[in-house]
Amino acid sequence: MRRNAQPQPRRMIKVGITGGIGSGKTTVCRMFESLGIPVYNADERAKYLMQHEHYLIDGIKKNFGDEVYENGKLNRQLLASKVFNNPAKLAVLNSLVHPAVFRDTERWAAEQNPDLPYVIKEAALLIEAGSHKTLDKLIVVTAPLNTRLKRVSERDNVGTDEIMARVNNQLPEEEKVKLADFIITNDGGLQDLERQVLAVHDQLIQLAKEASKK
Repeated sequence: MRRNAQPQPRRMIKVGITGGIGSGKTTVCRMFESLGIPVYNADERAKYLMQHEHYLIDGIKKNFGDEVYENGKLNRQLLASKVFNNPAKLAVLNSLVHPAVFRDTERWAAEQNPDLPYVIKEAALLIEAGSHKTLDKLIVVTAPLNTRLKRVSERDNVGTDEIMARVNNQLPEEEKVKLADFIITNDGGLQDLERQVLAVHDQLIQLAKEASKK
């Protein structure tokens, strides 16, 4: 990954990256970072905000009880048990967390170098949360289901049933692909993945140049 982002005055494009569990979107994001492109990890930031943003903390306590925070620290297992197999409560939690992440994303993007051609927001539930509608372009990382299951099993040391439960909580891959501006297929080696990332990178730089002329 040798090419760097080419800093020229232009309108910064906001790009989303998503993909099913085990698709390899984190690996893809690292490749974009090696090209000089900042990446916002929405899932990690959500965990941080649930621990540090007072407005969000108050909302979680109000809806799920003060006991989900013990000595000022979020008890994730207890909160998870309250929303597990309860779509209504999960929807309430998402209605609290997703807006907080959106606000945080906007703050983060505003802090980036305005001469960058684009920045990236990575999230597992980017489409499910509707966040893709606030972005200019969407990249979907795909991989065959068997490959994804093998990766997650080796990474998390969990069984197929547990992984499939997570898969079934996400939008089917074919539905994500329909909304994609760019598709990166992660079913080969790292060299092939790099080639695809560089191709998308070059296209996004060109799009940013065109956008800056409007």
